[in-house]
Amino acid sequence: MRGAGSHRTGGLNDLVLLNPNTNAHASTPPSDMPFDHLLDHVQRATIAYFWEGAHPVSGLAYDRRLTSGHVRNDLVSIGGSGFSFLAIVVAVNRGWIGRRPAIERFLRMVAFLGTVPRFHGAFPHFINGATGHAVPFSRHDDGGDLVETALLLKGLICARQYFDRDDFDERLLRTRAQELINEVEWDWYTQGPSEALQWHWSPKHNWKMGLPITGWSEGLIAYVLAAGAARHPISASVFHEGWARNGALRNGNCYYDHVLPVGPPFGGPLFLAHFSFCGLDPRRMQDRYCDYWVQNVAHASIHLAHAVLNPNGHSGYGAACWGLSSSHGPKSYLASAPDNDLGIIAPTAALSSFPYLPAAAEAALRHYLTVAGGRLWGRFGFVDAFSADERWISKTHLAINQGPIVAMIENYRSGLLWKLFMEAPIVKLGLEKLEIGHRAAFT
Repeated sequence: MRGAGSHRTGGLNDLVLLNPNTNAHASTPPSDMPFDHLLDHVQRATIAYFWEGAHPVSGLAYDRRLTSGHVRNDLVSIGGSGFSFLAIVVAVNRGWIGRRPAIERFLRMVAFLGTVPRFHGAFPHFINGATGHAVPFSRHDDGGDLVETALLLKGLICARQYFDRDDFDERLLRTRAQELINEVEWDWYTQGPSEALQWHWSPKHNWKMGLPITGWSEGLIAYVLAAGAARHPISASVFHEGWARNGALRNGNCYYDHVLPVGPPFGGPLFLAHFSFCGLDPRRMQDRYCDYWVQNVAHASIHLAHAVLNPNGHSGYGAACWGLSSSHGPKSYLASAPDNDLGIIAPTAALSSFPYLPAAAEAALRHYLTVAGGRLWGRFGFVDAFSADERWISKTHLAINQGPIVAMIENYRSGLLWKLFMEAPIVKLGLEKLEIGHRAAFT
């Protein structure tokens, strides 16, 4: 078994599980529970995905688990594992997991990550959680995935910031996390056909994927970390020419009476307002292209308005049932958005929007607990997606959709992860270098 320190996976005394049986219906919390208690309940159940439900060898996050709690293989998601670090930090801060068990788990996780093959410092999209071997995501995507790596580093950075005591194990965690952070060769990933960070590189297929990280996407966090890196940083011009495309990412059009500063029509899937911003605090970010808080509030508001107006006539849509994102669907994984609406609602979309539209997010949360007699609630919180049109409910939880629920609810409640991440030296330097400043500085 690989890892460092204790190999315990955590037990009932470390985190009180809210769904101890495999009957998802039986343990659905009541929709009229007092608000703070309800948020506790949702966070704790979802955190259990990353604690109780972690891979028993690596401690990292399974890419997906059945809503019964079972798993089908050893597939671990690198980006999803970044959310593991965030979720466990939240649990420790709220007293739901002890500091010592969390440190032991983190040391095992970072030691295992140190054995994973990297490609000029970047991790692959998927790995085998038992062996650490890279698992190809697709035919040509069998090497480094820079965005998945950035999502992992976001979690490592928050863990390093939080566990700041002058204690041997906490010092060891900070050292090992920093080693993984420093080894990413961001400048290597600028060798594509355009001056931009490239999403993928493979030693077998080289730059065959040919996918630059351009805005608006979940890749913003990669540019911030790349610009602030102590080793192998990128220049600001890569951000302006690659991410912003020299201003071409600007939108400025009105959708359902909401002006969208940047990005595609209608904003795209709502996870774009969440993944980077589980760590990056949009309240403190404005640059020559947009006010990031205004952008994300507008994006969420467009999704809410789309559900209320419901131009496609989907069953169940409304002010308490809204939010389209990337998720599982009845036939395959899909990216849903107002302009690509197949009637698939992903609970993570509204629940991860608590900082932006708290009243609408609360309405959705309470409503989802009543849908189909409570069957949207699984072993580790809400299911990945559902469709009233097709009378379909997903049988899976997906790590990258569970993680933002914990993180963004916590940022709404306390701002904890925003505080930790924004105070990290690599983030402060990256934002400064890219001229992304505090909103007040632009008023």
